[in-house]
Amino acid sequence: MKVAVLGAGAIGAYVGAALHRAGADVHLVARGPHLAAMRRDGVRVLSPRGDFTARAHATDDPGEIGPVDFVFLGLKAHSYAACGPLIEPLLHGSTTVVAAQNGIPWWYFHRHDGPYDGRRVESVDPDGAVSAVLAPERAVGCVVYAATELEGPGVVRHLEGTRFSVGEPDRSVSTRCLAFSEAMRAGGLKCPVEPALRNDIWLKLLGNISFNPISALARATMRQMCLHGGTRQVIETMMRETLAVAETLGCEVGVSIERRLAGAEKVGDHRTSTLQDLERGKPLELDVLLAAVVELAEITGVEVPTLRTVHAISDLLALRSAA
Repeated sequence: MKVAVLGAGAIGAYVGAALHRAGADVHLVARGPHLAAMRRDGVRVLSPRGDFTARAHATDDPGEIGPVDFVFLGLKAHSYAACGPLIEPLLHGSTTVVAAQNGIPWWYFHRHDGPYDGRRVESVDPDGAVSAVLAPERAVGCVVYAATELEGPGVVRHLEGTRFSVGEPDRSVSTRCLAFSEAMRAGGLKCPVEPALRNDIWLKLLGNISFNPISALARATMRQMCLHGGTRQVIETMMRETLAVAETLGCEVGVSIERRLAGAEKVGDHRTSTLQDLERGKPLELDVLLAAVVELAEITGVEVPTLRTVHAISDLLALRSAA
């Protein structure tokens, strides 16, 4: 199996290192000091499950790699529309794109069935710009439950979790999903094939849609948000509204809001990825988290006043931080 990791940051490099350890032909696409370190020393993974080093090929030129069987997409969703020059050299007729994306993916209604089948979600695929680069037919969804961070160039700190759920938009258990799952499991990761992957998408989104923008607005950690009474109430309301949209679209999360909050509180003083991006001056990945769900609420006729309010304020924050 030949795999390219496009966007070999903390999650991408961790997955690439695991697949390399399993014997896959892995190629990491990155840049800057992180790329230089991976070229020199490989990917160093520091984990409670055991440290290891993977010396996979690393480059900033996908043309060196050529067509692959799987592209593991570790880029932020806002980079998808512009990634054409990077991904095109990696594609052949049956290349699969495994998109490790937070929030609502561009392929959400692809082979969805029902009244919204084939509908484009403009917030995440404006004017079809993402679909033009990443054909939905190539997409396999991936919901990431692992937590990692770059401790330094070429050094990935694995904090917790090893689950990467994958699934087809049409809910089938496909050969390509099974092949990717087997390779991930051989590398020591959990990778269940989930026919109802959209349920997993909403489960993770339940936390991301609330904690991520609020953490950036309040500059607060997970524990701080859970322990502050007023903020906790706002988050609960955002979660209830999100569940209403999910249920209208036929999805079941299967976890209570109280349990989701309790789990978040246990994480402690962790800064969400959105807060970390804000602190580092990076673009905020809020369209796929908030704007997309507000759009889906409009489509389905669900009232989401709190989501709308938080989206309006956090959108201004995103615009100002990008200026």
